[in-house]
Amino acid sequence: MQNEYYEDGDLIIGGIMSNFLAEIRPNSFEQAPSPYLVDAWLFPKSFQFILAFLFTIQEINKDRRLLPNFTLGIHLCQDFLYANNIYLSTIRLTSGQRKMIPNYNCRRRPLMAVTGGRRSDLSINIADFLGIYKIPQISYGSSDSILSDKSQFPFFYRTVPSESLQFIGVSHLFAHFGWKWVSLISSDNTNGRNFLQTITHEMSKICYCIEFVALLPVLVQLDPESINGLGMKLLKLTSKVMLVHGETDQLIQLHAILQEYQISGKVWIITAMWDFTSHFSRKPWNLTAFQGALSFAEHKHEIPGFQDFLKRLNPNKYTKELYLKPFWAQVFKCSWQDYILDEAWNNCTGNEKLEDLNTDLFDMNTSRHSYSISNAIYAIAHVLHELYHFQSTKRKAARVELCDIHAWQLHSLLRKVRFNNTAGEEVSFDGNGDLHGGYDILNWAVLPNNTPLPTQVGCLKAQISGSQAIVIKDEAIVWNTRFNQIPTSVCSESCHPGFRRMVPVGKLSCCFDCVQCMEGAISSQKVDMDYCEECPQEQYPNDQRDKCIPKVILFLSYEEPLGIIMASSAGFLSLITVVVLGIFIEHRNTPIVKANNRDLTFLLLFSLLLCFLCSLLFIEKPRKMTCLLRQTSFGIIFTVAVSSLLAKTITVVLAFLARNPGNRIHKWIGKRLTMSLVIFCSLIQVGICAAWLGTSPPFPDMEKTSEHGQINLVCNEGSVALFYTVLGYIGFLAMVSFTVAFLARKLPDAFNETKFITFSMLVFCCVWLSFVPAYLSNSGKSMVAVEIFSILASSTALLGLIFSPKCYIIVLRPQTNSKVHLLRNASARAKQL
Repeated sequence: MQNEYYEDGDLIIGGIMSNFLAEIRPNSFEQAPSPYLVDAWLFPKSFQFILAFLFTIQEINKDRRLLPNFTLGIHLCQDFLYANNIYLSTIRLTSGQRKMIPNYNCRRRPLMAVTGGRRSDLSINIADFLGIYKIPQISYGSSDSILSDKSQFPFFYRTVPSESLQFIGVSHLFAHFGWKWVSLISSDNTNGRNFLQTITHEMSKICYCIEFVALLPVLVQLDPESINGLGMKLLKLTSKVMLVHGETDQLIQLHAILQEYQISGKVWIITAMWDFTSHFSRKPWNLTAFQGALSFAEHKHEIPGFQDFLKRLNPNKYTKELYLKPFWAQVFKCSWQDYILDEAWNNCTGNEKLEDLNTDLFDMNTSRHSYSISNAIYAIAHVLHELYHFQSTKRKAARVELCDIHAWQLHSLLRKVRFNNTAGEEVSFDGNGDLHGGYDILNWAVLPNNTPLPTQVGCLKAQISGSQAIVIKDEAIVWNTRFNQIPTSVCSESCHPGFRRMVPVGKLSCCFDCVQCMEGAISSQKVDMDYCEECPQEQYPNDQRDKCIPKVILFLSYEEPLGIIMASSAGFLSLITVVVLGIFIEHRNTPIVKANNRDLTFLLLFSLLLCFLCSLLFIEKPRKMTCLLRQTSFGIIFTVAVSSLLAKTITVVLAFLARNPGNRIHKWIGKRLTMSLVIFCSLIQVGICAAWLGTSPPFPDMEKTSEHGQINLVCNEGSVALFYTVLGYIGFLAMVSFTVAFLARKLPDAFNETKFITFSMLVFCCVWLSFVPAYLSNSGKSMVAVEIFSILASSTALLGLIFSPKCYIIVLRPQTNSKVHLLRNASARAKQL
């Protein structure tokens, strides 16, 4: 069989095809290499590539508007899927028909461009050689991202997108279906290792894990030992998703493994480099393992008129060798006079119809590589049209000499070429020489007769911004019969809300344990959370710990019994204080009211009234203003009350010491001293409170409770030290007043009330001394109730013990409320002393 096909034309378009697999025998260099090969096996389905090349050239030559004054010729060679045969084929293209003379063209027709190869490693070899002569190369199937490097391959173009877009699309596909636990199978070469590096990097961005990686040797070696080892490993895998990448002829081994070990129940994700159906006609592989597989494929469209061309195809019309007779003999099982595969077969007539063949042998629909070949040739034709038109305009000549058109002139135009092909789709290249386009996503169903049937279920497009958009129709996908819904592939089942992920030491991030959130924390409706979120202070987790619910906020209010009792008590005691104040005002000129400084008495009663009323600030929901006023108003009012009692006691002592005429102390007795003492003592407390409010004022706060789902709304005192300083100062004044009153309790006076002050201060001190431990041992509204009780109890002690005796005399024994009676009692006490 001859290794080339040639049709003459004004300008030659070369093509390197991959339709045969042959045993290449080393040359002895004792004679020129033969252009004929033996032991070559044809892949019938890929023979359409040659026919698409031939059809496209014929259509271009018919279109006089595209190339009006010259025709395109054809020079096709086979690479036989071997990289070392590429150089021979490339030299043959550049040298001329049936010649292999480097750096010499044996024909007069110039080679304008070469389409090929189908595999990336083959295309790299072609590009290395053609780059020397600056001949454009347009590949129809090589997607390796390294070919986008213009510094290495400045004259390389391709009518397929770069595989880098496809690899990113794979990660988007995994994310779409939630597949986080996958295995990878790739070819053991540079492209395969680059694929593993890229896909691993992309998967790490979305925290997906790889369970197993298998590298298949480049050369097809069905070694039983290696098949055995890989088959056993595949059987033990827990991942349901298998991503396969590699050249078509490098993965025959995988077919053998799946068939030998009957591996099924996997979702196969197949990259565009591998057509797992291409070898099907050569050996009837069992394809049921690929039921439901998803594959990426270059975008295609039906080439108008191509099917009619295939229907009319007759080998007898082509006198030159186009590999048609071997193809015809193999698919129709017939023999030619000069080509016999089986003596038992009938003779071929040439009138057999390709549409009568099964699709596993030959498909009448335009293949993706055929569509890419057509686009590549049309791109060259449009560039030649532009070049010819430019030179015609420049020279103002009706015809340009063909010798003036050179291959290197096509590059500047190829970079900018943009046209609509015969299918109506736009074709153009980006800055790297890659096709502007995307990938189709196919779903493979294997029919009962073992025939693979692809259905497009989505697409992957490259956006202008450089991002990728993947569109998938889930409802159109037919999965493997092992799955009754969208398959899942995870190392560990997702952690439900209320749990978080914990990765054990030494394991992959996808293999984790689910740990329930700690007390006070939740994980929301999102699954597989790495941490639990703390609930806000006013909320707490529900029993499932998947959401926060509002806590029951507790504070002393007017609606609850304790609040009602406290408020009622404060109101009742305030009313009594008003009544007492009214009585004293009514009898303000009587001796018992005027005794011991009438103004201090009114000031004390008014301060006690405010003490009862200030307790109401502690009831109801704490707010910023009430928190600021609670303790400060209580501290200042109580300071005024205790200071008034201290002033009253000192008045009694000074009155006793000033009994003798001419005593200097007599000048200190009077309203001026007592009011100055009250003001001075009160200003000190005002200063403490001002410092408190200026540095660390009280504020509304929330306090945890021992009860689940409850929270106390309290006033945080801000500076605890200043709070106890306020209380300490009141206590200090109370102790001084108690001491002075105790010492003066038996002094003779018209109405000596120091013994009542002594007893009231004793009760006052007892109440506030017991307040401190009770306050510290309680929380929330109980703590507030303790302080209100202390305020009401101490104020009631002052009111009852000091003013009840006077009210008794004023109301019930008015006859004793006279100056004569008071002086008589004072004289009697003086004699006792």
